[in-house]
Amino acid sequence: MTVDGTALITGASAGIGRALATEFAANGHDVALVARRETELLELANRLEDDHGVRAHAIDMDLASVDAPNELYETTEARDIQVDVLVNNVGIGTQGAFVENDLGRELDQMQLNVVTPTQLTHRYGGDMADRGHGGVLNVASTAAWFPGPFMAIYYASKAYMKNFSEGIAEELRPEGVDVTVLCPGPVDTEFQERADNEDTPLGSGEMQDVETVARAGYEGLQDGDTVVVTGWKYRLLTKVSNVLPNRLTRKSARDLNTAE
Repeated sequence: MTVDGTALITGASAGIGRALATEFAANGHDVALVARRETELLELANRLEDDHGVRAHAIDMDLASVDAPNELYETTEARDIQVDVLVNNVGIGTQGAFVENDLGRELDQMQLNVVTPTQLTHRYGGDMADRGHGGVLNVASTAAWFPGPFMAIYYASKAYMKNFSEGIAEELRPEGVDVTVLCPGPVDTEFQERADNEDTPLGSGEMQDVETVARAGYEGLQDGDTVVVTGWKYRLLTKVSNVLPNRLTRKSARDLNTAE
């Protein structure tokens, strides 16, 4: 089933979110762009309208706030924006020992990576089910297959998003709503700098191209794929993860996330 209509993309001002916004607009979708950085959002909205002839709405909002999901829903209602595709891209990571990291930052990570996308999916996904048509694209990671010492909350949050997405995909498919979870490996964005893991093997290693990742996510949603893993190396890694000893996967992740 082809998923069309207006796409709301969270975390749209940079990285995968920006690339996904461009991908949707290039394929004729109007877009609603959500992020904290108003200047970057307006610049992107203007460019997408000029380049692709679509309508681009800019909504500057801090989605780490516990009230943000309801405020965003009310904002789109007030602006008469019908969300036909929800793209839950917003998220952050934190590197370091969990008990030594700032707890407020960790709770923000749980809000952004888990709670906010769950609430948005409940509101907008419910509307789509009522209309009998729509799509949800959740951005997770290949980290979803592994425990993550020194990035414990991030890995756990991505495992949640993968399992959540697969579960609701089965619930919503009969209602005419497709759900896809995009699981890339490390991607060349500002994520590494913001997560403060640039001096780890994972944060300083080989990166995937952000436009290629965004295109794979868009095409996966349009093709009705539930799980999209980008890159043959990462597809192989996720396949063998189930047969590797848990102790080995924990140690490997620890080594990848430990500063050199």
